[in-house]
Amino acid sequence: MADISIHEEIILSGGEDSDVIMEEEILNNSPKRRPSAACVSPSVAAPVSAVAPEVAGETAKKRRSCDDEEPNKNSRLAERKKAEGNEAYRNKEYRDALQHYTQAIELCPDCAAYYSNRSACYMMLGRYRDALNDAQHAVALDQHFVKGWIRVGKCHVALGDGVVALSVLRRAQDIEPSNSTVHQEIASAQALLTCVRESQDAATKSDYRTAVFHLDQALRYALGGLELRITKAEYLTFLGRASEAEDIVNDILVSDNNHADALYVRGLCRYYQDNQDAAFQHFQKVLRLVPDHNKAKETYKRAKLLNQKKEEGNAAFKMGDFARAYDIYSEALKIDVLNKNTNSKLYCNRATVAAKLGRLEQAISDCTAALQLDDSYVKAYLRRANTYQQTEQYEEAVRDLEKVYRMQRSQEHKRLLHEAKTQLKRSKRKDYYKILGVSKTASDDEIKKAYRKMALLHHPDRHSSASAAEKAEHERKFKELGEAYAVLTDPKKRGMHDRGQDVNDPDCGGFRDAGFDPNQVFEAFFGSDFFASQSHHYYDQGQAQHQHQQQQPHFQSQFQGPHPGFQGFPGGFQYGF
Repeated sequence: MADISIHEEIILSGGEDSDVIMEEEILNNSPKRRPSAACVSPSVAAPVSAVAPEVAGETAKKRRSCDDEEPNKNSRLAERKKAEGNEAYRNKEYRDALQHYTQAIELCPDCAAYYSNRSACYMMLGRYRDALNDAQHAVALDQHFVKGWIRVGKCHVALGDGVVALSVLRRAQDIEPSNSTVHQEIASAQALLTCVRESQDAATKSDYRTAVFHLDQALRYALGGLELRITKAEYLTFLGRASEAEDIVNDILVSDNNHADALYVRGLCRYYQDNQDAAFQHFQKVLRLVPDHNKAKETYKRAKLLNQKKEEGNAAFKMGDFARAYDIYSEALKIDVLNKNTNSKLYCNRATVAAKLGRLEQAISDCTAALQLDDSYVKAYLRRANTYQQTEQYEEAVRDLEKVYRMQRSQEHKRLLHEAKTQLKRSKRKDYYKILGVSKTASDDEIKKAYRKMALLHHPDRHSSASAAEKAEHERKFKELGEAYAVLTDPKKRGMHDRGQDVNDPDCGGFRDAGFDPNQVFEAFFGSDFFASQSHHYYDQGQAQHQHQQQQPHFQSQFQGPHPGFQGFPGGFQYGF
């Protein structure tokens, strides 16, 4: 990309070979000069397109005849003011320079050079429209004024109109084909057009991040490209960067509070910030100013529909019609996928409804979608944490609540986090009800029956021919079964377990895993030689079925009749079977 000069050229007093170093050659009253210094009647300053070559030639002859005359008082004063303007311009005192050039124009309103210099001043002050007007006036006075045409082209580039800029600069190139400045400005105009085209292509694909990137490149050339700035602001709203977009359009509205496109984008910002009332007011104002503003029409219609659906979903939820609320929220989410703020709330609302309908995984998914759109949405974190707890995903719940507490350090959030951490701690302890496959309200008889069944299934002697890994797994389960039975048949330990206390803490009357022997429970239950006496009935798969049946009375006798309490292992058992 070519370097972009921000310092504008001006025309100085003196001869063509002046030793004053500036970007542009000086202009004097020498007969060798081109007609660019002509002083003609204001009535001759017709629009550029209306100045015919014949008229231009006649004007040049007239100027040259005037050049041979003694300069009048106004001309001398005008030249003095121009010189003062040039000095101020050198010192970057552009407002002072502007004043001097204006005074020169008032004294000699037909001199193209004065308009060209004031145009340069306007450009340095960022007043590109005024700069364009003066540059056009200069070339209207002198159709062959190449530097005037260059300045007209530069003004169009600065205003973001690369097409017109190229057309104007081609005209300057026709006058002076070898002028290097013309070639540079043509390259700038072409670069501007390329950036704008690439931005438009990206926006067509909804790739607004890339579109903004290319617009930023275009704005390096089009420093006063108002429409390009507004387009960038619009794309920023689509990216969820409404505050940045609002800064851009607010700056424009300071100087023109009725700029329809800027008002539209600010309304778009309000809409994407979920401030519907303010958005509606902006869209309505735009349509009063420009009734056929299509973007305002479409967005206003879409905003009203989205707001309507959201309210309908909320009403259905309040009525307890959760299925209908779910469907309405789903419809609303399809209306405008770019409205991240509103859609994050819709996802959270639908998650609440999904939880009410028992669709817990859907609720988690919707909360996640809400947080992808707004990662600071506290309600979505709270909803997801609650659903994680319901699905026993305690680590995830703690993680969400820790984020909430970092964002909002309230006592309520502290309490919720503490409860979640307690649940997580409990979840890491063994659930003896789950191990035995019984409910938390199981009776002693149900616990005993469950132990009988599971202990026989996982006893190590039954799996003597299994692989080492299988043996280890059955031994682990057999041990857990003994622990579960020991705890759940002891009222004190069962109460501790139900309250989430550590029953393995010796200080609480419990036992440590390393000191617990599950075989003691099994032997007290079935006898020490149960598998030895039953092995040829229980393990030998080659025995006839009637032999197995003959042993059933003995096998079943182990589960019938009164049994003494278990003694001789840590904690003891107070109750028999």
